[in-house]
Formats: sequence, C-alpha cells, structure tokens
Amino acid sequence: MVTRNDSLWKTLDWVTIAIYLLLIIAGWFSVCGASYDYGDRDFLDFSTRAGKQFMWIICSFGLGFILLMLEDRMYDMFSYIIYIGMMLLMLLLVATIFIGSDIKGSNSWIKLGPVNLQPAEFAKFATALVLAKYINSYSFNIRKGKCFLALLAFIMLPMILIILQKETGSALVYLAFFLVLYREGMPGVVLFSGVCAVVYFVVGIRFDQVFIADTPTPIGEFSVLSMVLLFAGGMVWVYRKKWKPMRNIIVGSLIVMLLAFLISEYIVPFNLVWVQWVLCVAVVGYLMFLSLSERQKSYMLIGLFAIGSVGFLYSSDYVFDNILEPHQQIRIKVVLGMEEDLTGAGYNVNQSKIAIGSGGLTGKGFLNGTQTKLKYVPEQDTDFIFCTVGEEQGFVGSSIVLLLFLALILRLIAVSERQPSAFGRVYGYSVVSIFLFHIFINIGMVLGLTPVIGIPLPFFSYGGSSLWGFTILLFIFLRIDAGRGRRL
Repeated sequence: MVTRNDSLWKTLDWVTIAIYLLLIIAGWFSVCGASYDYGDRDFLDFSTRAGKQFMWIICSFGLGFILLMLEDRMYDMFSYIIYIGMMLLMLLLVATIFIGSDIKGSNSWIKLGPVNLQPAEFAKFATALVLAKYINSYSFNIRKGKCFLALLAFIMLPMILIILQKETGSALVYLAFFLVLYREGMPGVVLFSGVCAVVYFVVGIRFDQVFIADTPTPIGEFSVLSMVLLFAGGMVWVYRKKWKPMRNIIVGSLIVMLLAFLISEYIVPFNLVWVQWVLCVAVVGYLMFLSLSERQKSYMLIGLFAIGSVGFLYSSDYVFDNILEPHQQIRIKVVLGMEEDLTGAGYNVNQSKIAIGSGGLTGKGFLNGTQTKLKYVPEQDTDFIFCTVGEEQGFVGSSIVLLLFLALILRLIAVSERQPSAFGRVYGYSVVSIFLFHIFINIGMVLGLTPVIGIPLPFFSYGGSSLWGFTILLFIFLRIDAGRGRRL
C-alpha cells in the first residue's frame, strides 16, 4: 500500500535537496572561519556566532520538513492571505516604533527575545506566491494593461515598504521578479528599458564632469543622448522592419552630430548637447508623424521611449544628489572609479579584495586566514562572507562554491520548466530570480564589481532571517514540485 507520504518522498527532487545541504554545510564552516577568535574552537557554543548559526541551521531543517508535510494546494489557496498578512506586518514596522528595532540604521527588524527577525526576508516568498497565483488565474493576460499594472502593484508595494524601513538593498532584490514577468510574456522592451535605465544612470553619473576634447560638452550627457537616438532608430527596425525611417533617424542624427562637432571644434566652441536636444525633438516629431500617417501605434511607443529616456537622464542627477543617502552616493562613486576612499566607503571592498587575493590558488586553510581572523574585513560573516571562502579555500574553493550555486540555479530552472501549471512555473522562476540576484550582487560587492547594498549570500551569510527566508522560499517550491502530478 502506497501512502501520501510515500508518494511525497518518491517525487521530491533530491538533487536540489543535496545541493542545498552542501551549501548549508559549506556556509556553516565559512561562518566558523569568519567569526573564529584565536584559542576558541567551541563552534557549538550557542553564545558564539558559529553556535547560533548551527542552531538556526537545525531550525531551518525542521522548518523545511514542516513545509514539505503541508499540502501543496495550501500554497495556492492561501497565496493572497499570506501576501496581505506579510504586507500588514511590514506596514506596522513602518507606522510604529513599538515593534520595530533599529539595527545599524534600519528599522526593519522585530526583536523576539534573543532572536531578531527581518520580515523583508520572508516577504520574498509571499510576493512570489501572489505573483504565481495571479498569473495562474483564468483571465490573466500579461499584455492587458490592468493585468500588468496589478503585477507591478504586487512587486512595488513590498519595495516601497522596505525602502521606508531604510533597507534599500533588500528592496532592490524585488526587481528580480521582472525576469519572471519576461519569462511569462512581458514585452522585451520593458526589460530593455530597465537595462537602458541602468546604463543611462551609470554613464550619465560617471562622465558628467568629463568633457569632449576642448568643447564644453559633457561626455556623459552626450553619450546618453546619442544612445537614445540610436536606440530609437534601432527599435524602428526591430518593431516595424522599415529601412527608410531607420536610416533617416540614425544616419541623419550621425551626420548632424558630426557637422556640429566639427563646427564646435574648429570654428565656434559650443555644447553639442544643444544640438542633440533639437535632434531628439525632431526624431520624436518624425515618429509621431509616421504613427499618424501609417496608423501604427508602435511608432508612438518608440517616441514615448525616447521622451522617457531623456526625462530619466535629467532626473537621475536629482535622484543621485537629493534622494540617495551620502554613504550610498560615495559607494556608487567608489565603484564607478570617481573617488578612491580606502579608509571610508571603499574600506570594506578593499580589505575584501586583499583577503581574496591572499588566498591564492588553494587558500590558507580552514581557520588560517589572517585578514578574517584579525577582523580587517567588516561584516565578514554576513555581507562579505565570500571573502572568507576566498582567503581560506583559495581560487579552488571559491570555484567549487560558485559551481554549487550554478548547479542549484540550473537545477531550479529545469524543475521550473517541468511544472504542468503556471502557478508552479512562475513560483519556480521567482525562486531562481531571487537566488540569482543575491548571488550576483553579493559576490559582485565582495569583488568590487557592484555597489555595496548589503544583501546576504544565500545559505552562507550569518543570520537566521536570511537562512530561514531562503529555506522557506526553496522548500515551498520543492513541495509544489512534489505535487506536480496532481496539478492541472
């Protein structure tokens, strides 16, 4: 006789569980190495960071078991209730000082005796569930305006609440959900616009005070406006397959900018950006003319993209100077090479690079890292835990850890693709996107490739909230996958 539990253990994806256990074990040893003090080898002492992490690991195993024992239908049935409950909890954190604890300038923690919990870590699985539930509904069509706006609301609400808790880094994680929307049919132009926004911001800020030759033209502004013109012409070809209007926009813009540069360089110096403003107005007007004459809405949308791009360019300076905190501004400037602050904002990254570089090929060995043992790297057992791996285990150990993460991501993609329903598939890709974002940004922070925004490395960084949050996220998906044979 085959029972429900027998069926569950047979349908569970044990490959994913094996990778999870390997990452958990490697993460615990990394916490031991990062928090170790000379002469103190009692890693199971609950008064130490390693001992507390071990306790949270055991609790996460129990939490994962409980999630597997629940019916997979429950996650579908109670998606909206879970999401609303989590949003109300975070709203309380924003609205009152009585339950929230201020830790390192953030009011996003709930203190329960000796345990500090961060609801933002648990809001990820709630958001993933509600997106999966909504997309799986019968009347859903991502190309309908009201459906897409509803998805945006589900994603933006937790982001706004987390930003109000002064946790900008955790809020940015929710941008990963747009990868899921793209997988489910979101127009590629939306994702392209997001990539363009990042490029515009970086180029505009980085080269704002750098000028072309002897002209008063800032390279940043000039480059972004040039990209706007070229992208507008390229989008005409992509969406309309019309050679003539594409040629008119791209070739015409290049000729005018070349003539303007020659005049500015050899006759009368002036800001070339003025010419680009005129070109942008002319291109938008030309696109509106084509839209009306050919009765094609796509031309108008391309024009709106150009207008939005120009607006974003000139709003990014305001956001950078007036909305971002001073320490966030400095971190971005350090990453972009605009400033060198080895004793301030850039100290963490610099010490992390030294630690990783000192590990060499095979590392210094477990508990033998000097940078970590002497506490040169701040937050070395949380946000910068990967530098401990690099110093103690070297290039070989770091590569093995990265390969484990790669195996996890690829396995989760494969499991997501075999889901018979949109609910399971969307939730699975949400898990993939969140893990991918955390891994890429965290390791990028440690290597100095991305700004320091303070997000943990899954299963490695010290802390119960992040460990339990990732465990819940993963094991809910494993339970949904185990019940795939009964899902329509």
